[in-house]
Amino acid sequence: SEMMKTLGYIVPSAGTRRSKLSGNIIRRIKMPVHRISKEGLHKIINNKVNTKANCIVKFYSNGCHLCHGLHDYYIDISDQFEDKGDTFFYAFNIDDDPSIEKLLDFNGVPTIVLLKPDPKVKNSRCKVLKMEDPEKPNKKTWYRTHRIIRFIQRNT
Repeated sequence: SEMMKTLGYIVPSAGTRRSKLSGNIIRRIKMPVHRISKEGLHKIINNKVNTKANCIVKFYSNGCHLCHGLHDYYIDISDQFEDKGDTFFYAFNIDDDPSIEKLLDFNGVPTIVLLKPDPKVKNSRCKVLKMEDPEKPNKKTWYRTHRIIRFIQRNT
């Protein structure tokens, strides 16, 4: 889409993997989760986009075992929304821009944030919704998949 062209991202190579949610083997032509660059992320935050959108961003770091544990589940969750043309899934490594935590008011990873850029809104940041930290975190993934899905459904 036009918005995807505006933002810097990397599309992982094609392949197969087993769904963490269903156990089914999934053949991928391209993965619906894109690693977004610092510049691309700041374009979204500052409404420098071509169209309104819902951008779900998983913030992670390479040294975070919970982030690695959440990886495949996050991809499976994105599959459930792939027919929703205005919803995009991204992953951002906070090591690429450590100041992003302060800018978006979160502490630690993994963190899931919904950014709602609107090109009609000039000279201000997009709407930012942060997923609350779980009361009872999953020991392997931090967030629970049904809570992530509910967060996205309620806010998009």
